[in-house]
Amino acid sequence: RQRWRADGRALRKLPVHVGLVVTEEEPSYADMASLVVWCMAVGISYVSVYDHNGIFKRNNSRLMDEILKQQQELLGLDCSKYSVEFANHDKTGQVLNCQSTLKVLSPEDGKADIVKAAQNFCQLVAQQQRTHSDLDVNMLDNLLSSTHGFPDPDLVLKFGPVDSTLGFLPWHIRLTEIISLPSHLNISYEEFFSALHHYAACEQRWGK
Repeated sequence: RQRWRADGRALRKLPVHVGLVVTEEEPSYADMASLVVWCMAVGISYVSVYDHNGIFKRNNSRLMDEILKQQQELLGLDCSKYSVEFANHDKTGQVLNCQSTLKVLSPEDGKADIVKAAQNFCQLVAQQQRTHSDLDVNMLDNLLSSTHGFPDPDLVLKFGPVDSTLGFLPWHIRLTEIISLPSHLNISYEEFFSALHHYAACEQRWGK
């Protein structure tokens, strides 16, 4: 535990929100749980888990059980407990700790959420509660429900051979650093931390 905390402090910059995107057909609950717990251990505040088939979200209790198991084994019980929050705002019990918040997302939380936000805004205009000129970036951010309370991802770790994020939060990753890794299966902590080190060394020019 001391090593992981020291690793996080040693990085020149640490992402606040990391997206873990699996493009492989057979996601591993144990390996994804390891990635989530490592994120917690180094001090990352927000974690999003995504696969394009929505398997993790449909089986979120199985994923949470695995995270809790590894959390207890790897981090011990020396942290205060925090609640797990899903994109549909269901509460699943207090099982995550170390001041990290997790959302498990699926494709319905991407483009479909943008469509729903647009419909809601049109309804507000029709009810004369808003005008069309009110629509801007901040307004759309407020209307999106899937990431309510979450900052945009600083870093996405994409696992698998597909050269695409396959619908992961298309509105929110305009300025996100995306690092591709061959697979999340049997991934080691060293591979994970190497990706964080790569992110810390990146110079983000914000379009300049």
